[in-house]
Amino acid sequence: MSNSTVNLIEPSSFLTLHYRMCGVDGQDIISTFGGQPATLSMGGGQLSPSIEQHLLGLAEGTRTTLQLPEGDAFGPRNPELVQWVARAMLNELGDPNETYAPGVVVQFPTPDGSGQYAGAVVQVREDGSSVQFDFNHPLAGQAVTFEVNIIGVMQ
Repeated sequence: MSNSTVNLIEPSSFLTLHYRMCGVDGQDIISTFGGQPATLSMGGGQLSPSIEQHLLGLAEGTRTTLQLPEGDAFGPRNPELVQWVARAMLNELGDPNETYAPGVVVQFPTPDGSGQYAGAVVQVREDGSSVQFDFNHPLAGQAVTFEVNIIGVMQ
């Protein structure tokens, strides 16, 4: 018996899919192809809201590549998200013996303590009194290629 209905991705769908994301250099940032597929709930925060919007309406079995223009996938870069954090605060939040170097990604607790967010070290003051972090998503403001193979859609 064949099923004549095709499941389309809706805002509340649960998905099984393979996906690959790369920046302008073409290097994979993440790829599930060649391994286990990902499972996620639309609206669950595993993908950016913009990428989820591009998936809405795609049918189970679809394999496509989306070319997302600069800033579409993860928003524009926000210069206000590059901030200095006092070393005293970093010592309170984590290991006082931690050494910080440019490029290192540090997890911070959300103000309500229910989650985390990340910041990448940009620079450290010579006297060590503070560290500058970039709290933008690493792909903010960049064009992104998003390849997806929709394996299953459950409503």
